[in-house]
Amino acid sequence: MTAGARDLEPARSARELYGAELRRQRQLSGMSLDRLSAVVNYSKTHLHGVETAERLPLPPISQKLDAAFGTGELFQGLWGAVKREHTPKRFDHCLELEAKAGRIQAYGATLVPGLLQTPAYARALFSRSNLAAGLAEIDSLVAGRMSRQEVLRGDNVPDYWAILDEAVLHRAVGGPVVMYEQLAAFLPLVDTERTTIQVVPFKAGEYAGMNGTIILLTLPDNSTTVYQEGGGIGEVFDDRETVTRRLRDYDRMKACALSPEESAAFIEAAMEKFEPCEPPQV
Repeated sequence: MTAGARDLEPARSARELYGAELRRQRQLSGMSLDRLSAVVNYSKTHLHGVETAERLPLPPISQKLDAAFGTGELFQGLWGAVKREHTPKRFDHCLELEAKAGRIQAYGATLVPGLLQTPAYARALFSRSNLAAGLAEIDSLVAGRMSRQEVLRGDNVPDYWAILDEAVLHRAVGGPVVMYEQLAAFLPLVDTERTTIQVVPFKAGEYAGMNGTIILLTLPDNSTTVYQEGGGIGEVFDDRETVTRRLRDYDRMKACALSPEESAAFIEAAMEKFEPCEPPQV
């Protein structure tokens, strides 16, 4: 058994079945995690997380594993079971496209978009919206969200653009410490080669598409799919009329937003509100 591995119970969940099968196939092939990492072009950390059922095996890892082990569509079939078990049906298609997209544009009216969330921020959200859930279920939901963030790492990182309403910066999800760490986490991504984050200040007044959540996923073939959510209800659109309208709305949001440099200063100012107080001098 590899160092740090934990016992899995394949009958307990599809995710554990996937992890157990990955470990079995890897050991049968005589591959170490380092060797498999080089073959499928995923980090050793991510592969270990999938193997221990702590991370979701997001596409296209299943296809790569089947190719590496010569297992036909075994892992692709297991991924279908994992997806049905842990992901709301309305988000299934969006999640698959997100893993393939060359450009991702997101908007958050009240909450930090999922690809930017810290584990503590995500945990606070899941705990509040799933009051009857046990610790294991919440852990699973957080792990799933963190697994999605693999798209922003690696060799084929998409262009990622996020627009946040100013309200996102002031809502203390999880409390001041969690919020301070959350803002500090995405501050370095405000203006990089592949990531842009802008803030729409309150003084901008009303603007197009200012309610709910919007994700625009553009694939390498230049086709775009829209996912929008409000009041816990999400919808996916890929018809030309809706996509064109939402792309235009997003461009208008950019026009209302602060520049990346101004947005960074805005985020830093918001962090001061949540910054932990120094202990009193004795």
